[in-house]
Amino acid sequence: MDLPEPKDDDWRQTHLGRLLGHAMRRFDARVYELMAHDVEVPLALSNLAARQQVTAAHIHITRHLARGGSRLGELAESAGMTKQAMGALVDQCEAWGLVRREADPLDARARRIVFTADGLAWLEAFRRCVARAEAEFRASVGEEVATVVALGLEAYCGS
Repeated sequence: MDLPEPKDDDWRQTHLGRLLGHAMRRFDARVYELMAHDVEVPLALSNLAARQQVTAAHIHITRHLARGGSRLGELAESAGMTKQAMGALVDQCEAWGLVRREADPLDARARRIVFTADGLAWLEAFRRCVARAEAEFRASVGEEVATVVALGLEAYCGS
């Protein structure tokens, strides 16, 4: 199929992939901002969010770590990261008090990464802040548009 020649280079700034990336960064930034001001987030963690030291990579742990814990390999695979990159991320989150490593009850040689009490408070704050950011998005674009966007993205991603 032959595509028409573009008349200008505006397409480089307005194509769907760029808009999706920009929307994701904007949404995540709003979630971090809300978490930085959430009174139920442990102070040290809200300070990290406020200073923008929490990145999308750190959120991978929040999104992918099972409540009952996960092995490093499982966590890395779920997040689409290498074990080495996830290991470094777990080290940092462990230093922040979000997670800890403990013996795996099913394999004495293995370790599981589990949320700490502060990590569970962080996870709950993340849930609330994502819900609030989604509500703000719906209010901004309207319920119908938000529903179409969500359905379209689910279909595109194969969910």
